[in-house]
Amino acid sequence: MNTISFQLELRPELPNVYGTLDYREFRDTLTKIDEILTKSGLEHRLVTEALNQYVATNNRNAIKFYNSKETVFHYKKLKHALRCNIARHLTGESYRQFSIRLADSELFQWFTSISAFGCRKAISKSTLERYEKCFDEALLGEKIREWLAGLTATDKATEAGIHQPINCKNLFTDSTCIKANIHFPVDWILLRDAARSLLLAIKTIRAQGLVSRMIEPQLFLKQMNKLCITMTHVRRKKESKKQRKFVFRKMKKLSSCIAKHAERYRKLLNNEWGKTGWTHAKAQQVINRIDSVLEQLPVAIKQAHERIIGERVVASKDKILSLYDKDISVIVRGKAGNEVEFGQGLLLTEQADGLIIDWELFKNQPPSDSKLLKPMIERIEKYYGEIESSCADRGFSDKKNDTFLQEHEIYNAICPKSPKQLQEKLSDPIFLSLQTRRSQTEARIGIFKNIFLGKPLRSKITDYKRVAISWCVLTHNLWLLSRKALDIERSMLKKAA
Repeated sequence: MNTISFQLELRPELPNVYGTLDYREFRDTLTKIDEILTKSGLEHRLVTEALNQYVATNNRNAIKFYNSKETVFHYKKLKHALRCNIARHLTGESYRQFSIRLADSELFQWFTSISAFGCRKAISKSTLERYEKCFDEALLGEKIREWLAGLTATDKATEAGIHQPINCKNLFTDSTCIKANIHFPVDWILLRDAARSLLLAIKTIRAQGLVSRMIEPQLFLKQMNKLCITMTHVRRKKESKKQRKFVFRKMKKLSSCIAKHAERYRKLLNNEWGKTGWTHAKAQQVINRIDSVLEQLPVAIKQAHERIIGERVVASKDKILSLYDKDISVIVRGKAGNEVEFGQGLLLTEQADGLIIDWELFKNQPPSDSKLLKPMIERIEKYYGEIESSCADRGFSDKKNDTFLQEHEIYNAICPKSPKQLQEKLSDPIFLSLQTRRSQTEARIGIFKNIFLGKPLRSKITDYKRVAISWCVLTHNLWLLSRKALDIERSMLKKAA
């Protein structure tokens, strides 16, 4: 690994703004996050490791690269990307909204280091999206865990400016569902989605001057929308099943017609893309979009046929829930108002102060909670050392888990499924206090999902979702550490006064 050192950048001082208490508190929080990032060395380690990955993946001559001015440019760019990601997730805003706020706010310009003397360059929403993917998810997750593990030592915590070491010996675990950014997966609406995507691709190709005989794409879309409206209202009429089958057959016929036009335009673009104003990569992107929908359309038609025409049940594992997000699953939560959710499972583990120390997003159907405990404990022991207790809800209760925790000499504070065992455990004051503390984990998940992660998570690819979740974990932990450190500093000032 290469050791990289740079002179600290000069940043203008923040102007004195006499405003509301909320603004002053937010400004103090952002200033403290800046201090923690710098003093703990997390920022430098992350950026340096990302630079090393950049050199390795691009087959660059490492000695030549690290001795060139290009190193300084890439270091500053990655540092800027890291701070933009933290600031954006701290506000919970979209790429577009945060790009506007960044261009307008001196506070965020100071934090992200674009308020250098002279010219200030605004960052576009597309650049912010690329910034989120600048860091590898595995690297990001590992460095966050190593950073938190380092803060368990008193000297490291004092050096980082958080005054008190963190304790990762008591675990509070729960699982949740990251809802997919989709409409309710009604079978026949998938045909409408396919029609919209294919017709939009056709319109894009026609705008480049490649034309093949067909009626205007907008007329096809109009026909599909009319059929969707009819399908919605026909359920209230007599012989609704018969009418639904009649309308669905029309939708199948129209979908097949649109698919044939899309195939023809795909071939036309593949053969004559040079006549357009696109690069080959851009033309290939449109082709891939058409291919993705055409590949799934026959399966979507068959699925809707089985449900509407055949009146047969389709197994959840065989369903297409979205044409665009292929990794989502049907997750039965059994909660009031949320009996069934559509998305991906997420496992979160926090310590006593609320810091998230372990997380995992599942690509496929998530395993039962009881199967998640052992690998989670092993990951945490790898980074944070010995564990004193593990607390979770009754979904994690299992005889194998009880034996595993007993073998590792970890206090078992998991809520048992048996009412008799629960009654016995409630007489234990340690179990009672840990289970009382576990009620805060539900709130922690709500804060993490609704404030930091955003509703909904807009990424469609699991790898990008994992990157976004890692950034959210880092931002959440920095936010929590800064608030606690500021509370300690304020109490010390009051005592001194």
